[in-house]
Amino acid sequence: MSMKIDCSVAARCFVAVAVMLALSLLTPAFAQALTLKIHHFLPPSSNAQKLFIEPWADKVNKESNGRIKFQIYPAMQLGGTAPQLYDQAKDGVADIVWTLPGITAGRFPRVEVFELPFIMTNPEATSRAAWDYVQKFAPDEFPGVHLISVFVHTPGQLFLSKRPVKALDDLRGLKLRAPTRQTTKLLAALGASPVGMPMPQVPDALSKGVVDGALAPYEIVPTMKMHELTRYVTETDANFPALYTAVFVFAMNKAKYDALPVDLKRVIDANSGAEVGAWITRQAWSGPDQNAKRAVQQHGNEITILSAAELGRWRRKTSALEDEWEKEMAAKGFDGKKLLEAARSLIAQRAALK
Repeated sequence: MSMKIDCSVAARCFVAVAVMLALSLLTPAFAQALTLKIHHFLPPSSNAQKLFIEPWADKVNKESNGRIKFQIYPAMQLGGTAPQLYDQAKDGVADIVWTLPGITAGRFPRVEVFELPFIMTNPEATSRAAWDYVQKFAPDEFPGVHLISVFVHTPGQLFLSKRPVKALDDLRGLKLRAPTRQTTKLLAALGASPVGMPMPQVPDALSKGVVDGALAPYEIVPTMKMHELTRYVTETDANFPALYTAVFVFAMNKAKYDALPVDLKRVIDANSGAEVGAWITRQAWSGPDQNAKRAVQQHGNEITILSAAELGRWRRKTSALEDEWEKEMAAKGFDGKKLLEAARSLIAQRAALK
């Protein structure tokens, strides 16, 4: 009698286990959670982490019903340097990275078109245009990764410690930080002495006099204490195309993305693309810009706004950079003129739809 009871209990246990196993295969809620590592170069207090990376990660986590989790590693905590971030995503050291293609000079040449002087008009429109452009004209520019977003920051300004810059001639002799290859060429064309440098190195370089100033958007001011380390800002007329911007990518290891179940790929895809790039620009750059500018003003720093007429002089001085970039593209087998026209056209189209 007891043997029959034991068998009956065993049978029921077997059925229960089989049912649970079947449910675990059929129901996403039973699936094991996946934890992805996000790596970037700024501190955890930065607007990029607080206003873009963390909200994005929270949204994906919620929409995946908790099946995609994230660990964020700011300030290069996984090791390496900022120029190595792209390869870290490509090689699987990190699952997702936020980085600037332009800090690895010449490696991503086609997307550099958005970093040429006086190309950007509207930041959000330019972010949408950058995504459109990569999909149509440079889909192979970023091998080994799955792009989540391509976007740009708000207009770059000049932050100066030595003297104000009110006109073109005031740039002569100044050592200024440049974030990308194209901005290095920009500063040289304007008569300054460019120093290529990732943003985390800028505060130390300013305090030690290694540089006399830096190109940067307003947004970064509080994080890097730019208002305390500099005394002057040269800002461009808001109605004139921006002096420069920089292109960012938010990218995932391709093998990791490809291995996701179909439903989780849909979650990542729903939080990718042109509108996500525009949201990032608005959330983490356009919004904080005004607060950062107030911090500069409250600190008593002098702000010079260059007129359209003065900026016209700067534009003429840098116009040869477009021809140079077109020739570089031709040497690589691309129609640089067509690419430049396409970038401008896409920005205009996206701005018109705003």
